[in-house]
Amino acid sequence: MADALQDTRWIQSFIEAQAAELNAARNTQLAYTRDLDDFRRFLGLRDTDLLSATRADIEAYLTALDARGMARATRARRLSSIKQLYRFAYEEGLRSDNPAQLIKGPGRDRRLPKTLTVDQVDRLLDAAETHGRSPGDRLRNACLMQMLYATGMRVTELISLPVSAARGDPQILLIKGKGSKERMVPLSPPARLALAAWLEHRDAEEERKADETGTPVSRFLFPSHGKSGHVTRVRFFTLVKEIAVAAGIPPGDVTPHTLRHAFATHLLAGGADLRSIQTLLGHADISTTEIYTHVLDERLKSLVFDHHPLAKPRPR
Repeated sequence: MADALQDTRWIQSFIEAQAAELNAARNTQLAYTRDLDDFRRFLGLRDTDLLSATRADIEAYLTALDARGMARATRARRLSSIKQLYRFAYEEGLRSDNPAQLIKGPGRDRRLPKTLTVDQVDRLLDAAETHGRSPGDRLRNACLMQMLYATGMRVTELISLPVSAARGDPQILLIKGKGSKERMVPLSPPARLALAAWLEHRDAEEERKADETGTPVSRFLFPSHGKSGHVTRVRFFTLVKEIAVAAGIPPGDVTPHTLRHAFATHLLAGGADLRSIQTLLGHADISTTEIYTHVLDERLKSLVFDHHPLAKPRPR
């Protein structure tokens, strides 16, 4: 007999452990919750629950996801969530076995990430300087876009950046990424100029609001009136689309993550090595960064065709 309440408690305990022990980000916790709730509902339809589920139940769930037309990467992530839940349950003594341990996932599609040309990025950066209802909006938009492309930061890292990290005209930013791991990324001269201009306006506005309303000055570089206290992911996503339209680029081709990919792709094309890109992007594993090797392949071909003596036609 399925026990929905027990399953909910299991999932909640697992999420809390992830947050406490691994410092899992809020977005990661929500993803785990969505994945495991879906699995829990599937088990309920089979009149079983997390405590009683077998390897066959988990494999049936993966088959059902495939039948729904779910992408391979999504199915792989769902299985990863299930595996981690049962590893937790086994270690905590909630189950005496781990039914997911030997199940192999579908793997992930090695699709190349969408990226942008250097010309398209230039157009986006130019459009950001003129997009906005007020001078302050335009300064903020220019700073957001310049910093995103200059550093390759994840969206959450950028929008939640504390203003203290940007003080003193920094040439290098200290960024707190996934799992609270810190890394340092350099700022380009255009990004530093955009940051200085935005900071001057931001500080003046924050002081004015504090004097008029008595509200404390925000600790974020990009403050907002919302609950989070800073520009939200949704708002920034929408903003990037608006800037793409202003730049004459199809909005479907541009997201904040596309600019992160452009950062990595353009650095590799310019001669940077994969290990350096891994560090700058904050990837825990080099295998994640290796998706960009198509750029290296093209560069190596070019080196051979342009410089190897046997690559050129020999005179007859």
